Amino acid sequence: MRLPFAKMTGAGNDFVMLDNRDGTLSLDRDGVAWLCNRHFGIGADGLMLVEAGDDGGAEFVMRYFNADGGEAEMCGNGARCFARYARMLTGEPGKPVAFQTRAGLVRAEFDGDLVAVDLTPPLGLRLDGAIQTRHGGVLEIHDCNTGVPHAVVFVDDADRAMVAELGREIRFHPNYQPSGTNVNFVQVLGEDSIRVRTYERGVEGETLACGTGVAASAIISHFARGVALPVRVRVQSGEDLEVDFGSDGESVTDVRLKGPATLVFTGEIEV
Repeated sequence: MRLPFAKMTGAGNDFVMLDNRDGTLSLDRDGVAWLCNRHFGIGADGLMLVEAGDDGGAEFVMRYFNADGGEAEMCGNGARCFARYARMLTGEPGKPVAFQTRAGLVRAEFDGDLVAVDLTPPLGLRLDGAIQTRHGGVLEIHDCNTGVPHAVVFVDDADRAMVAELGREIRFHPNYQPSGTNVNFVQVLGEDSIRVRTYERGVEGETLACGTGVAASAIISHFARGVALPVRVRVQSGEDLEVDFGSDGESVTDVRLKGPATLVFTGEIEV
């Protein structure tokens, strides 16, 4: 059969988008991994199914799969692309949209080429931890779950960060088993700006951007390094995202991630 799809990118984080509002499409793990393969399929960091909303005020359900075919709870850049694509399907490009994810309800609004999504409340914020690593010795490490788990390591120079080696080691570190973690290497650039490079689990390598990683990095940078809100975040693609949230000095509420969500191309593929 010929499967229609759209390819979208959120600041360099790219996705295969499929319309499954009628519920007839069924993909197994191998099928998702093949579609995301950059040599034999369409090529992407992940894949999303747009499904009909069920309850709780959600018009749609977002199902997100990593490039290895495993289903994940949430993706921040993916959520912005999902919102844009869902409104392309309904022909209402500027209308706000709410959709359900495995991490909770997400709401999105549009501002020209930019999309702002209200992320689910973060969990498990832990500062000033330490782990023993082979590649970096004893590292100060911080943790925050912004829909999926993230670890943050501050570095002096993001260009020199050992993202592949150290990122993979931390991702599979015994402290984060059995599910593992995403790993962000963060350089503070100024009073309200940071740079982030991310090793993503499921992709098993560095991606050009990670929305939930950007959010976790901004939250941790605010509390651990005093970075002012809203936080401007430069990702590996060279684009900037913005993170804002409410805080009483301890807890975090109303996390909002804003950035681009762009249609790259549409097509059909034989499956």
